[in-house]
Amino acid sequence: MIFLETTYITFSGKKKIIEIRQKKSTQWIIYKDGNPSYFVDCFDLEKESNCIMNSLVLCAERSIEEVLELISKKNNINLSVPKISRLGFKKKIKSELVELALGPIPEEWLAYSL
Repeated sequence: MIFLETTYITFSGKKKIIEIRQKKSTQWIIYKDGNPSYFVDCFDLEKESNCIMNSLVLCAERSIEEVLELISKKNNINLSVPKISRLGFKKKIKSELVELALGPIPEEWLAYSL
């Protein structure tokens, strides 16, 4: 899948973030230990992992951050959605297209997770 690798400058320096080209509010790139690892689309119900995430996020009316925190604690991993800047200051320097093979979050992490 083709994503955007965007470089921002913030108060803490330069930061590269992988972003979805035409982002929808139900799509996220999930980082594991600071690296882009998974792609979640809550309306792509062909994948079991996305169906479970749909239930955990949309049906339970939780934020993706809450769900990732619970999954991370239960499975002793570090999952997150990247934030460009915590203080709000950011300036886009450049963007380029990159192809990444990001799969769904493993189902065993989601099974009975909440």
